[in-house]
Amino acid sequence: MTYQDGKRAEWTVSGIYQGTDLLRGIITDTHTLAPHLDALNSRQILVRTTGGPSHTGKQSIAKALGDSPAILVRSKQDVSATIAGNISALLNILYGLMAMTVLISVLGIVNTLAMSVFERASEIGMLRAIGLDQHGTKRMVRLEPLAISLFGGALGIGLGVFLGWAGGHVLATDMHTYGLVLPWGRIALALALAATIGVLAALWPARRAAKLNPLTAIRTQ
Repeated sequence: MTYQDGKRAEWTVSGIYQGTDLLRGIITDTHTLAPHLDALNSRQILVRTTGGPSHTGKQSIAKALGDSPAILVRSKQDVSATIAGNISALLNILYGLMAMTVLISVLGIVNTLAMSVFERASEIGMLRAIGLDQHGTKRMVRLEPLAISLFGGALGIGLGVFLGWAGGHVLATDMHTYGLVLPWGRIALALALAATIGVLAALWPARRAAKLNPLTAIRTQ
């Protein structure tokens, strides 16, 4: 090994590990490098404590370093929790954007159904005249947005899973610990929410269609 000051020494390899985005390169103790550097500057120092990582050990290390705010003492679990927190924050932003999209979609469904009821007033009046009751009229109007919502939800979830798989496949080339996990519970919840939104969006148009006078509706041009 050739040091920064030009001196050479023999090192003994104690172990070989697979590098990650958080840990890579040659790892050695600062006692070996300190005599050959003008100033010891390390962004990351690994510490092994007796009994493994613990809250008490973290407090002891932080106290020994003077409780400096520039030094962050974290265990492996803390690093994982930080990364997971950052991803969760990003997901929450996406959920907020999705909520705005859902609100716009609901308004679009209500507007489309209202126009559909108005344009099909003569057809609805004819169905009422041949025996379709108010309950059947409401059900007919409600089934349309339910089908649209379920189809849109299934299409969106399928496209999202595909994009997530494609993006993860790219990340997996550099991040060997990456793994794709599908949240089946949230997927089922999203489909149920889509169906519920479709039914709720049809309440006012369905009620309006059920209250149409058959004779007046038949004469509607």
